[in-house]
Amino acid sequence: MNLAAIDIGTNSIHMVIVKVTSGQSYEVLVQEKEMVKLGVGVFANKILSQRAFDAGIETISRYVQLADEYGVEHIITAATSATREAKNGREFLDRLIQDSGLHPQMISGKEEARLIFLAVRKSIDLKKQNAMVIDIGGGSTEVVIGNKDEILFKNSLKLGVLRLLDWVGNEGPLNRTKQTTLRKYIREIALKTMEEASLAGFSKVIGTSGTIRALGEAALEMTDVNIVNSVNAEVVKVKDLEKIVAKLLELPANRRTEVKGINENRVDAIHLGGMLILELLHLSGASEITLSDASLRDGLIIDYIERNRPKLGELVEGKNIKERSSLLMAMRYETDIEEKRHVSKLALQLFDQLHEEHQMNEEAKELLHNACLIYDVGLFVNFQDYQKHSAYLILNGRLRGFNNEERVMLALMARYHRKSGPKKKHKEFHGLPSEDQKLVKGLVGILRIAVGLNKTKNQWVENTQCLMDDENLEIRIFGAAAMDLEIWEAQRFSDVLSKSLSRTVIVVKG
Repeated sequence: MNLAAIDIGTNSIHMVIVKVTSGQSYEVLVQEKEMVKLGVGVFANKILSQRAFDAGIETISRYVQLADEYGVEHIITAATSATREAKNGREFLDRLIQDSGLHPQMISGKEEARLIFLAVRKSIDLKKQNAMVIDIGGGSTEVVIGNKDEILFKNSLKLGVLRLLDWVGNEGPLNRTKQTTLRKYIREIALKTMEEASLAGFSKVIGTSGTIRALGEAALEMTDVNIVNSVNAEVVKVKDLEKIVAKLLELPANRRTEVKGINENRVDAIHLGGMLILELLHLSGASEITLSDASLRDGLIIDYIERNRPKLGELVEGKNIKERSSLLMAMRYETDIEEKRHVSKLALQLFDQLHEEHQMNEEAKELLHNACLIYDVGLFVNFQDYQKHSAYLILNGRLRGFNNEERVMLALMARYHRKSGPKKKHKEFHGLPSEDQKLVKGLVGILRIAVGLNKTKNQWVENTQCLMDDENLEIRIFGAAAMDLEIWEAQRFSDVLSKSLSRTVIVVKG
C-alpha cells in the first residue's frame, strides 16, 4: 500500500509518499517541499497572515492531488507550532478538512520530538550509545535523548528561526550588542532543558531539519567535502559552524547566498538559526554534530506502520479499491474489523434472502458491505450521537473508489444505523433522487437489523433465515448462545425494514 505524510511546519510544508513493503520497511516514491513560511509574524501577532493562510491551503491541496495520482490510501497530516499558537490556527485546519478531506493532528512539541527521534533512529546507526537529537524548526526546537531501544528525555523549546526573527524584528545583520542580547535570550530559554538533557547522558549530538542541514552543508563546502545529493551521517565541527555563522551575521539578507550552501529561501533567518544551534551545542559541551536527513514526516510514517503493522497485511488484501479504502478508514478510526466483517456477513445473508422482494442489484450489495465496515467510525470522536460523527467522517473522508453519490449514501447509512431512521427533513437525504432514497431505506433497514444481531459484540448469531408472507417477515436466527439481547435489539430497530418491505418484522430464535 502507498502512504503519504504531510508535515505542516512553521517554515516549510513537506510531503513524502512511500510504498510500504515488508516488515517495517518502506520505499520513498516522492518528496515535496514548499517554504510557505506559515509562521511569519505569528509569534508577534498570534495570527496566520492571509497570504500564508491561502498559500498553505493551496500547497496542501496540491499535495493531496499528487497523492491521489500515486494511489495513496491514507495521508497522515500533522501541524506544528505556528498552527498551535495562531488564533486562526483551528480555522486553518477546519478549512483543510473542508477542502481536502484531511484530518490533521495538531501535535504537541513533545510528540513532535518523539516522532523525529523515531526517524533519526532509522537513519543513523546509534549502536549502543545515547544520542542527543536537536531539530530546529520555524517556531520550536526539539531536544531528545535516546538510543536504539528507548527515549530517555524529550522536550520542546519555544525557539525557532521565525520566532527569533519576530523577536529580533528584522532580517538585517546583527552587531555585537544585538548578538550578545540574542545569545542571552536563547540561553535563558534553553538552559534548564539542556541541563536536564545532560543528566540523561549522551555521547553523540545529531542535528536534523533544513536549517541545521543548510548550515552543515555550508560548513562542509567550506572544508571542500563533496556533497552529491543530501547529507546524512556527515560530521561537522563546531568550529567550522562558528565560521559560517559569523560570516552570515555580517551580511545583509540579499547577500547571504554568497555563502555556498545557503539558498535564497533561507536568507531571512538562517543567521538566527546559526546562533541558535551554536548556543545549544555550547550548552551541551559538544565539539561536533552529526547531520541527519531524518524528518518529522518520516517519523509520522514510521509511527503509523509500527502502530498498524498487525492490520496492514489484511487491509492490503481488500478485494477491490472500495473495500480497501473502507478497511483503511476502519483502521484509521480504530474500529474492530473482525466484528464489522461479522455484521457484514449477517447483513449480506439478509440481503440475499430478501432479494426477490427488494430487487436491489449487486452495486447495492457492495455498498451495504462497505457500510458495515465503517458505520461506527464516529466512536473515535465521541460516543454521544456517534452516528452523526460517522456520517461526517465518511462524507468528508478520503474514501477512494466511491463517487460522490455513493459517499452520500454510505454516510446516510451510518447516520441512520441507530436511533431514528431516514427523514425527509434531513438535508442530505432529502437531496437524493427518489430512487436513491428508496435504496437507502432498504439498505438501512437491513443494516439496522444486522447491527442489532451483534448487540453484545460476541458474534453469537451465526446464521439467519427469512420467511415471508403477505403480512409478516420472520427472521430466524441460529447460534449456540441464548441471544436474547440480540433478538431484543434487532426487533427494536426493525422499524425501517418493516416500512421498506410493508410487512411486520418478527425476530425469533430458530
